[in-house]
Amino acid sequence: MSRVTTSSIRTAVVGFGVSGKVFHAPLIAADPGYSLDVIVTADTARAAEAARLYPTARIVPTPEALFSLANDLDLVILGTPPLTHFDLASEAIARGLHVVVDKPFVSTSAQGEALIAQASDAGVQLTVFQNRRWDADFLTLKKLVGEGLLGEVRSFESRFEWWRPEGFGNWRDTAPLAEGGGILHDLGAHLIDQAIQLFGAVTETYGETANHGPHQDAADTEAFVSLLHESGVRSRLWMNGMAPQVGPRFHVLGSQAGYTKWGLDTQEPDLAAGKSPLDASYGVEPQDAWGVLGIDGNTVPIEAEAGGYPRFYAALAAALRGEGPVPVDPAQSLEVLRIIERIHAFA
Repeated sequence: MSRVTTSSIRTAVVGFGVSGKVFHAPLIAADPGYSLDVIVTADTARAAEAARLYPTARIVPTPEALFSLANDLDLVILGTPPLTHFDLASEAIARGLHVVVDKPFVSTSAQGEALIAQASDAGVQLTVFQNRRWDADFLTLKKLVGEGLLGEVRSFESRFEWWRPEGFGNWRDTAPLAEGGGILHDLGAHLIDQAIQLFGAVTETYGETANHGPHQDAADTEAFVSLLHESGVRSRLWMNGMAPQVGPRFHVLGSQAGYTKWGLDTQEPDLAAGKSPLDASYGVEPQDAWGVLGIDGNTVPIEAEAGGYPRFYAALAAALRGEGPVPVDPAQSLEVLRIIERIHAFA
């Protein structure tokens, strides 16, 4: 397996929309193990913004311009729509570059299998940005489950819901299912991954999808997923971009206690507002947002773990230097994609 030997991991970010601008570029720029060398965007306004924020980075308009610089790079991060992931990742792998693919991983499981095989054959690292494994609320719940504070967990409810009847304002609004579109592909990739991380492999799957958005030819804007894990836990997952009232982020019932958490992780809005991941307050949830543990009439707030998206890139840097595994095994993201495909086949 190829290892990075340069003093800093020379990195290119492809795409400078929400994914590239809000998540990847700030995390890379804040990590001393990396250098942000290239940003790819064809949008002139985004290119100007990228140049302002990262004056030492080279701004290029096309992937072709990026790949002409492959000899001066170690890592490519794909923050582009899912339809582009397979071709761009395949080209990067062919040029000997390590690759981070934003979720959803690819449009089909067949593409995912092919990319994993290509990366293995080329001796490069491939991983998927399942950053929600490092949400503050998820880390808190993972700790509670690990410490047995809920007893035997029986039911896990998890939601990503918003009121955005006009849509999200990007590819999510119009991409069809064949292009990896829809809220189940997009947010389901996170919620299903989190459920499996908490409670293990899935034996039974059921799902429902619907499109209530302004683009009737697009994929689903609403989805529900029920998973039965080998452990016996039942996960019930909701994704909805058109919810005028939202449910709790987590509602977990065990044999000894329950845990309920409202509201979303703060890291995305922090990054979008320009807060540095190095800021002491980054990823720290205010006390009034903490979840509660216990039984009705006898619950206590549980201090949230600090959110940790930078830990993804810290783990990746170690992996690229041969010092550990990639932060997300792409085979795990492939299994999530297979579950999504099974749901779409019968929904």
